[in-house]
Amino acid sequence: MSESIEASTPGAEATTKLPIATRQASSDAVLMLENLARKVLWLASWTIHNANHLRDNPDGLKVGGHQASCSSLVTVMCALYFDVLRAHDRVAVKPHASPVFHAIQYLLGNQSQEKLEAFRAMGGAQSYPSRTKDSDDVDFSTGSVGLGVAMTTFASLAQDYLDAKNALPPGVRRARMVALLGDAELDEGNIYEALLEGWKHKVRDVWWVVDYNRQSLDTVVTDRLFGRINELFESMGWRVETLKYGRRLQRAFKTLGGDALRQWIDDCPNSLYCVLAFKGGAAWREHLLKDIGNIAGIKQLLDGHDDAALHVLMTDLGGHCMDTVLEAFHNVHDDQPTCFIAYTIKGHGLPFAGHKDNHAGLMSVEQMQALRERHRVPEGSEWAPFAGLDIPEPQIRQFLAEVPFASARNRRHQTSRVKLAQPIQVPRAKTMSTQESFGRILASLARDSGTLADRIVTTSPDVTVSTNLGGWVNRRGIFDRTAMVDRFTDEDVVSFQKWDISPNGQHIELGIAENNLFILLAALGLSHSLFGQRLIPIGTLYDPFIQRGLDALNYACYQDARFIVVATPSGISLAPEGGAHQSISTPLIGIGQAGLDSFEPAYSDELAAIMTFAFAHLQRDAAAAAAHDLLSDAKGGSVYLRLSTRSIVQPERELDEALTAQIIDGGYWVVPPTAQTSIAVVYQGVVAPQALEAHAAIIEDIPDAALLAVTSADRLAKGWHGAERARRMGLRNAKAHVETLLGALPQGAGIISVIDAHPQTLSWLGSVRGHRVRALGVEDFGQSGSINDLYRYHQIDTQSIIDACAAACLDP
Repeated sequence: MSESIEASTPGAEATTKLPIATRQASSDAVLMLENLARKVLWLASWTIHNANHLRDNPDGLKVGGHQASCSSLVTVMCALYFDVLRAHDRVAVKPHASPVFHAIQYLLGNQSQEKLEAFRAMGGAQSYPSRTKDSDDVDFSTGSVGLGVAMTTFASLAQDYLDAKNALPPGVRRARMVALLGDAELDEGNIYEALLEGWKHKVRDVWWVVDYNRQSLDTVVTDRLFGRINELFESMGWRVETLKYGRRLQRAFKTLGGDALRQWIDDCPNSLYCVLAFKGGAAWREHLLKDIGNIAGIKQLLDGHDDAALHVLMTDLGGHCMDTVLEAFHNVHDDQPTCFIAYTIKGHGLPFAGHKDNHAGLMSVEQMQALRERHRVPEGSEWAPFAGLDIPEPQIRQFLAEVPFASARNRRHQTSRVKLAQPIQVPRAKTMSTQESFGRILASLARDSGTLADRIVTTSPDVTVSTNLGGWVNRRGIFDRTAMVDRFTDEDVVSFQKWDISPNGQHIELGIAENNLFILLAALGLSHSLFGQRLIPIGTLYDPFIQRGLDALNYACYQDARFIVVATPSGISLAPEGGAHQSISTPLIGIGQAGLDSFEPAYSDELAAIMTFAFAHLQRDAAAAAAHDLLSDAKGGSVYLRLSTRSIVQPERELDEALTAQIIDGGYWVVPPTAQTSIAVVYQGVVAPQALEAHAAIIEDIPDAALLAVTSADRLAKGWHGAERARRMGLRNAKAHVETLLGALPQGAGIISVIDAHPQTLSWLGSVRGHRVRALGVEDFGQSGSINDLYRYHQIDTQSIIDACAAACLDP
């Protein structure tokens, strides 16, 4: 596709011969908003043009910026931000409308010209709105389409959770959660998962505004979509408001022939409508005369407009008419979820409006010059906030100063940290699984009346019992805005699950949809910033199904939401469950996912220490990590616990401060090396018994063999990379924990690593100091069987470890 698309009607100012096509401002406010919308369109278009044509791009890559997708939402966004939204409302902006958002924030004084000039460059305004990287107060990050839309539903649920407990701080009002989405985003399945979950939880104060421009990246959206949208939302209890026609067309429909004109537009295929929106007035005239020109009144209406005015009339859709948009928004006075379907034209006001190739299209220098002339922007005044507008600057400044949305300059709340009332008690038993340990720890916390326990909110996608959350829920209950009777208890039917359902509950039960789990964790994990009240969210799911919600997990971490995700059971240690439920690569996800520290403890005392760390880590929020903070712990983050259902013998020990620190940093020597050590066995997680048994066997022949327990390959790797960065920055004495651990191992020694997961999780350890590594793990789908059978099959059993040690000793 060409960088620019020539249009036969370049959007020239319309001249009108009949009053019917003349806009009559309903108020001074509408006139002001229309002027601001014109300025926002210019600024958004210029921001993209500057990035692609005027800024030095030494790598030669096209910068892009979606001028067409921007323009279709200008009127809607200006109505919202300059008039309808209140300071406490929260918005997820359509990703491709990012330049419009930044232009609006620029006019409100929340964005700088410098960052607009650096759009899509280092340190500049982001390609897609980002909570963590943009400086102009983004509420919800968007970019992976559909996720920001779903986020508004779960942010509303998080707000309801706090509101039902009277936990919203003084001065924090209920907010409306608004999503601005393109119609093509409705193809994303996670939207419908969220829609159904929202219906279950009776969410309130949610608006979804659909930019119904009927164009996606590659094609024109099917004509039948509109009807399905209506039916779907209404079946979920939503109000649907359709903004199809602007005031000009509404007036035209009231004239002679108006019914026929409306019917013609209603029947016009989306593809043809887009073609005519691109071709302009002469094409509209030709088709209208051919199809309905013999109907009384039509020829007179057409004769009353020149081509430019006819084009303006026929593209006067509801989503581009400020009067229509404002009326629709201001007519909603309750908290019922509402879907606004705003008919728009992709590229509205630009020379490639309606063209099917306009998604990635950019205006040429000549087209931008024509747009400059239409907007009356003088050379050198491209960034001037009010150049070319019809209203005096002082009047505009006064209006902007009184915009409700901008009345609070800092819309992100600051909250204090909450602490454990007492140290976590380590569950005591001769044998126990880490999953059971987790359940016991939470059940113990449930008995605590401390602030942290009261702030914990758990959630799970219909696996609450099978992930050992049952004890917590029995004591703390399930959340619902309305108290419900447990019929099993009411009818004296014995059950282990005594789940009271009420506004006091601290567990949110979800259906089986991992995307919903992670987006809810994102919403709960931002409650301190969005609502001024800190929550400690803990979500549980089966470890292999992290991959089903991976996009949403990444989305949650990208926003810097804070939560604990407990994934259990894991690995082939599920044994009889079979390959579909046996995870392989999840530890690599833990290593690779930014904003998430992953752990895989083997024992209950390790898990207790890690959870104590996690509760604090979630609440840390330093702006940046110091160079010597190799793990970036001062910044904090979320935590992933990979746990197992396999019960193993627990060590009889009390963790001291030094060992606890090593567990948190990622590993410790169970049997430390000596100067004569030639082999070291390294394990992570549930295969600890096999590693211990193998080590006990080989020391008969190799008495100085060492044994290393890894609790977090993620943090060992992160610390190592952090130390290398610090040394490059001049901190020559920087040393990672893994370097200290392996520094005690003689250079010529071999390492045998073993894990119930992909062997790559630990195989990198040889790169730290050049040790030879034989990595044992699981690289193929599992199958049903006993643990011993499967461990032998995948060669992570005791004998396989012994054999690997023997082979390593024979290496030259």
